[in-house]
Order: sequence, then C-alpha cells, then structure tokens
Amino acid sequence: MRYSYFPGCTLRTQARNFEVSALATARRLGLELSELTDWQCCGAVFPLTTDNHLPLASPYRSLASAHTRGENLVTMCAGCYNVLKRTNALVRENEEVRVKLGAFVGEEYSGEREVLHFLEVLRDTVGFDALRQMVSQPLEGLSVVAYYGCLLLRPPEDMKFDDPEYPTIMEDFLTTLGASVVDYPYRIECCGAYLAITNETKKGESSRAILKSAASHHASCIITSCPLCQYNLDVEQSRMNSDAEPMPVLYFTQLLALALGLDEESCSFLLHQVDPRPVLAQAGLIGRK
Repeated sequence: MRYSYFPGCTLRTQARNFEVSALATARRLGLELSELTDWQCCGAVFPLTTDNHLPLASPYRSLASAHTRGENLVTMCAGCYNVLKRTNALVRENEEVRVKLGAFVGEEYSGEREVLHFLEVLRDTVGFDALRQMVSQPLEGLSVVAYYGCLLLRPPEDMKFDDPEYPTIMEDFLTTLGASVVDYPYRIECCGAYLAITNETKKGESSRAILKSAASHHASCIITSCPLCQYNLDVEQSRMNSDAEPMPVLYFTQLLALALGLDEESCSFLLHQVDPRPVLAQAGLIGRK
C-alpha cells in the first residue's frame, strides 16, 4: 500500500528518532511512504483566526499535492496531523476558504483525500491481528502507559481519531505488541505544550503531574506520538527533585521497531534525554547476544 508522506519539521531535527523508527517499521510492514516533494512546514498549530486564511496555505498545498498523486496523506507527528486534518475538514466544508486557498496556491483541492495518522494505518490497513503475527520479539516484561496528549483527539468533531474521552488505539497497539498496558488518569491531559516557551513554571507543573502519575502506577516507560509532548516530558525530568527512577519517554514507533525485530540503530535511543536502554535491557528487549 502506497501513501503520500508528510514528515514535518521536527522529525527532521529534534525528533529524528521518531522518523527513523517509523520509516524502518513501514518498510518492514510493506508500506510505501512516498515523501511529498518540496513540502513546507504545516504551521505547527492550527490558526484560530477566522478572517485570515493565509496560514492554511502550506497545509492546503500539501493536501493538494497528495491529491494530485491520487494518494491519501500519512503523517506521524500529532501536531502535523492536527493541522492537516483540520485544514482538510475546513476545505471540505467551507467553499469560501476553499476558493481563496485554491486561488492563492494555484491548485484546486476540495478535501477528497484522507489525512491519516500512522497508528490508523497500522490499525485499519495492516490490522492489529495481522500485526500481531508479524511480531518476532513480544514486548513482554515491559509495563507501558500511553500518552495521547491534546492534538490527536481535539477538537473531536474534526479529528475523529478515537473516543476523545477514553481512547484505546494506543493501548490496543501495545497489547498487540505484547506489552503490559498500565492504565492511569493522565492519558489525555495536556503536557503544557507551548507554555514551555512562555511559562516554564506552568508547563513544568503539567508535565510533572503526568510523570508522577505514570510512576505511581508502576509504569516502566511512556509512549507518545507528539514530539512536543516527548520533549516536555523527557526534559522535565532533569529539573525534577525526585528520588524516583527516570521514566523513558518513547515514540510508539520505537517500540514497534523492537517488536518487529529491528536493531537498535532503527530507534536512535541516544537522542533521548532519559536513556531508555536500561529499562529495555532489563525487559530483555535489547542487548541480547
């Protein structure tokens, strides 16, 4: 199965480990992710102004490019997914916006294509039952909490990713890989997001609440799909005055890579602030002779 692929800026810089592991697992699963030519930043956040649609020109252009190829558009980053999917919904529903963006970009597009998160592709195209059969190294002995954050789920009327109050796709994914799923109450709470720029104290409070909850429920690591969430949760631990063991914050594709039998180079663990290798080695998932 072939899809157009939108990497986004962060997967080429701060979150290279996300993209490296994602593309490696896609190849192993027989999924062709064809990168869009000359893609541009999606804008990082969906604009809330209603009288200026220029910030939507870049995501509109990417959507139109995928449409020209006759392909649906896949992305990994929760932030890119949020912007692209909401833009697609707006273009599909609002003729005025559609006409203005089409005239500005010079391409006609009416929202015919679907914006898909890689997790949706794993669930709906590969299928979790089929994925389970491809697992060569079950993640037994690893207790994991799923962290959704805000952008995959909200606003629910546009995202339609999962149940906005009680999502299960990440937990189902982890169960498919053989991990032990740990339930905790902060799965969909905000990590502080861009408050990291304007209000470090408030951001820190939000991130610490998530980390402490995961630790109190005896998780050994956290998975996410958002580079900003990963950064906030990962880096915050160096500022915490705590006797608790550091909590690795991994991208879901890194655990997928291990479960599919790919090597550590496919995961780029050295890019993490909290080194996940001790936890993974303790679970017998890396370092085997």
